[in-house]
Amino acid sequence: MVSRFSTQDRSLDVTVPQTQAPRETKASLKRFRVATAFIPTDGIVLETAQQIIQDARGDVEKAGAIYEWIVENTFRDPKVKGCGLGDIKIMLETRYFGGKCADLNALFVGLARSVGLAARDIYGVRVADSKEFKSPGKSSDISKAQHCRAEFSTESLGWVPVDPADVRKVVLEEPPGTLILNDALPRRARAKPFGQWEMNYLAFHYAHDVRLPGSSGAPVPFLMCPQCETGDGRKESLDPPSFKYQMTSREV
Repeated sequence: MVSRFSTQDRSLDVTVPQTQAPRETKASLKRFRVATAFIPTDGIVLETAQQIIQDARGDVEKAGAIYEWIVENTFRDPKVKGCGLGDIKIMLETRYFGGKCADLNALFVGLARSVGLAARDIYGVRVADSKEFKSPGKSSDISKAQHCRAEFSTESLGWVPVDPADVRKVVLEEPPGTLILNDALPRRARAKPFGQWEMNYLAFHYAHDVRLPGSSGAPVPFLMCPQCETGDGRKESLDPPSFKYQMTSREV
């Protein structure tokens, strides 16, 4: 299968209302405030979010407080398979805040939803090198370049792109084991993914609890890596050696 597509970088000044921002109805935003199997919005999730936002006023301040908390308190764990599972209740209960993009950005979405913000994970794949950083980009063989991003919505701005997980990716990998959060490169990375996305990225969808067509198995929490089932059951999608696939990209 071959797809041809174009992308455009997103850059949004969150301090200025966007008169041309696409608007969604309250009914259409409702589904981006509800819980999913791995993203509850009550209990420890709600309690944590309330502690984070404290006196924040307005949706942007609340989302900004959650974004900064995730950047400060989480870390990218290279031992996690694939992009992670996104089970935020376990993360908060165990106080283990290591993970990858589907964990850290799901944490943003769950915390945001718990305090009434419309928020969603965006599942897709990196398709080109980054113009500014080394780690948040991939080209040529992108078989393992799947990436989860996030957005939240406000009445004055529409959908706002965020990606706290990539800040932690820069800290870990550029170069490996030498950076801390307050170094110059992570500080620059931290300032960008709240309102900005470099679109070296192809978004697939924003669905949760996905029932796979033709499958007799349980729904998957999200669909980002290829899925395979045989007569022996479902293969492990986060372990590519268990079945073979290849995805490639090139600019034209």
